[in-house]
Amino acid sequence: MLVTMKEMLEDAKRNHYAIPAFDVSNYEMLKAVLETCEEEKSPALIMALGVDLQGRNMDLLSSMVKSSAKFFNIPVCLHMDHATDFDFIKKGIDAGFSSVMFDGSVLPFEENARKTAEIAKYAHKMGVSVEAELGHVGNASVGSISETGTDTDPGESLTVPDEVKRFIDITNVDALAVAIGTAHGVYQKTPELRIDRLDEITAVCDKPLVLHGGSGTPVDQMQNAIRHGITKINIYSDVLYALNQGLKNTLNTMTNPSTWPFIVYEEALRGMKEVVREKLHTFGSAGKI
Repeated sequence: MLVTMKEMLEDAKRNHYAIPAFDVSNYEMLKAVLETCEEEKSPALIMALGVDLQGRNMDLLSSMVKSSAKFFNIPVCLHMDHATDFDFIKKGIDAGFSSVMFDGSVLPFEENARKTAEIAKYAHKMGVSVEAELGHVGNASVGSISETGTDTDPGESLTVPDEVKRFIDITNVDALAVAIGTAHGVYQKTPELRIDRLDEITAVCDKPLVLHGGSGTPVDQMQNAIRHGITKINIYSDVLYALNQGLKNTLNTMTNPSTWPFIVYEEALRGMKEVVREKLHTFGSAGKI
């Protein structure tokens, strides 16, 4: 059953848990997420990134998820992750995405709010939920060095609480991704989440809050963030590691290049399911169906 992200996150907010949202790039990743979510009685929040949605891939991937959802006894949301172009978002909605994220986080506040509001108005007419980002969760890992030679500390672009209520009032988004110390990718040093900043945000925002860059963030910090209002945590790198490490282990010991794919992916699938299962239990969405 395909549902919107708004439906999922409202329950998570009401009952004080978070839903892990998994970017998927192929059938094996989708299979790992859906099977494990059904086994653990958790909603499944499936995301897709623009790099996997070029050309026909938009319709192919969305059709795969929509068709698969009919065969699982759990609610499934298909969410477009980090879209920056309105026309691209419209194509995603036409293709059947039940939720979209417009990422205007690198834009000036007024431009981000204006574009987000326009997209939210359009998406809501189509019955689609919308996530936006205020503050900026960068692509560079914590502790890495930027091209300018300076440390890319995410603390430089944290969400400003004073801007949150105004942003929500202007845009009417269904969920807000906030920057409180995480980064996308693989961490070079352990992040330190700014729970004090999160508390300042929840004090002025009644919308479900989203944490990007969940992969590699310490469990205790993520659980603390959930206790303080986070309802959705994005996961990608942890699943990719399990996928690629499993394939590497299998391919490096395989003597017959014509081995069937279900055998080649066996260890990778098992590893991905372990990651998904751990997130479902860590974030508290297991057993919520």
